[in-house]
Amino acid sequence: MRIATWNINSVRARMPLLTAWLERIQPDILLLQEIKCETEAFPRMEIESLGYTSLVWGQKAYNGVAILSKHPIHEARLGLSGLAQDPEARYVEATIENIRIASLYVPNGNPVESDKYPYKLDWLARLKHRAAELLKSERPVILGGDYNVIPTPQDVYDPAGWEKDALYRLPTRRAFREILNLGYTDIFRAHHPAQEAYSFWDYQGGAWPQNKGLRIDQFLLSPEAVDRCRDCRIDADARGEEKASDHAPVLLDLVP
Repeated sequence: MRIATWNINSVRARMPLLTAWLERIQPDILLLQEIKCETEAFPRMEIESLGYTSLVWGQKAYNGVAILSKHPIHEARLGLSGLAQDPEARYVEATIENIRIASLYVPNGNPVESDKYPYKLDWLARLKHRAAELLKSERPVILGGDYNVIPTPQDVYDPAGWEKDALYRLPTRRAFREILNLGYTDIFRAHHPAQEAYSFWDYQGGAWPQNKGLRIDQFLLSPEAVDRCRDCRIDADARGEEKASDHAPVLLDLVP
């Protein structure tokens, strides 16, 4: 089974790229973030024509997450508990082929002097709570998406230059580490411990041609899912396409 995650940065703007990529890569499941459209406006017909069903939680112009699957989607959940009436569409979760899987989009958190950074840390705390609950099922759990977290100095082209950014501040990395310490594995880094690899390159400042990137798109796997993982890789070629998203897809291959 092949599972992918991709911050698409507006699904309607990237539909030609998305459909071509789906036809070429043929993932069984694709997790999307930042679809930037309301649920009713999601291009379901185009997606269904490629053989996928979809679970979507959209939001006008901002955020929005989805799960596309070639297999039936069961036990859908929208959002995280712990914050009454959270207006931001950032988390969807479902069971597919007995795997509990989520598509998530962690808040950016900048500027850190604003209320956006406490919201980011609170969101990560709520994600930790849900991640702990999911481990109790003792079945494969996959939490994939745009974490907006740079886990280590190895995951950013200029660690010193990012020290004060919300993606790399110590409280951010500590919150991410607390989720890993529950028993989850950052599966890309587990398979490629020494590889310099990024999943995001800004549109500004020549970041892509100069490889000034960040690895902020990740899969966290429960022990039961780690046992089934054959490989995880970043499809950086997708970032080089015309009118590409500023994120690249991350691919995860599981054995039955």
